[in-house]
Amino acid sequence: MKPFEIVAHRGIPTEAPENTIESFQCAVDLGADAVELDVRLTADRIPVVYHYYYLDVNTTASGAIFDYTFEQLKDVKVLCRDNPAAKSGCISTLCEILDIFSGKIGLEIEIKGPEPEAVEIIGNVLHKHKNHWDTMEVTSYHPSLLLGIQNLCPGLATDFLFPRSESWMKLDVIQYQALHLSRLAHARGVHLHPTQLTETVVNALHEQGLEIHTWDANDEQTLTTIANLGIPRICTDEFKRALAFRDGIIR
Repeated sequence: MKPFEIVAHRGIPTEAPENTIESFQCAVDLGADAVELDVRLTADRIPVVYHYYYLDVNTTASGAIFDYTFEQLKDVKVLCRDNPAAKSGCISTLCEILDIFSGKIGLEIEIKGPEPEAVEIIGNVLHKHKNHWDTMEVTSYHPSLLLGIQNLCPGLATDFLFPRSESWMKLDVIQYQALHLSRLAHARGVHLHPTQLTETVVNALHEQGLEIHTWDANDEQTLTTIANLGIPRICTDEFKRALAFRDGIIR
């Protein structure tokens, strides 16, 4: 087994509302290697850190986030679904998050899209933190967005997010699609779900020069499989469990 880097998915949502300053600070305090965060555009095209299209999921507001200006979002409170007793948080801009956390912890920045202008808007924000690009990576399910970021931010790592498998898909199709979609995106690497990972798939993608990361690594059986395959970085909703597992490998 090999130890892996641990990415805290949207921070530590069991301690503070996901994708908030408080949640990311908790990840820093607990020793995460990186945090994963999601970026969407507001009605006035400000990149903000929030996962869902609809605010109803975990905030005091309702409706689609793209119908709100950032000024309107300032009054919205983000609730902690995993810990109702936790203090509510606020929706922050990508710029605010980078100002606070660049250089303190690794940042895995998912561009949700699909707006074509997202590339230039988000790329301009990333350029202000160019001195910390070595601790950042940009991810997306959209190859075109990754290509755009590469053009605007050459040298910044970009990884393709491969979606969960359809029920009809077997491992040969997963391997084939993951390879060619990653090539289409000119990506450094590809992020696969643990159910898509086998030694054959991992070896085949490595032979093509792709780095492989994984997500949804939340239970001991999954963590064991990932460690045995030598995956270098995982993203998890169960940070403390993943940390304890990794500490066991190191000891």
